[in-house]
Amino acid sequence: MRLCFSGVILLLSTVAVADELSPQRQQELSNLLKHDCGSCHGLPPKGGLGPSLMPDALVDKNDAVLMDAIQNGRAGTAMPPWKQFISVEETRWLIGQLRQLY
Repeated sequence: MRLCFSGVILLLSTVAVADELSPQRQQELSNLLKHDCGSCHGLPPKGGLGPSLMPDALVDKNDAVLMDAIQNGRAGTAMPPWKQFISVEETRWLIGQLRQLY
């Protein structure tokens, strides 16, 4: 029961984040996803210099792993840290978008 409740809270917090971001900021983040992320991960993001970001490739990665990779980068790879450019809330929104692609 506790796990189910935690899942509902997580879902509601993800929805709340989308509501907090202005439509303009959501568009800016969509552009970032397409152009900045896409430059390494491909368009569509099926992989390139970076790994695939398609939903089926992310199914075994929880949001915390993705959050860490986006915010802090990945040592020894070309993945830079993005925390100076996007907030944790914006990163959550991007992760939600990645999970819904295609």
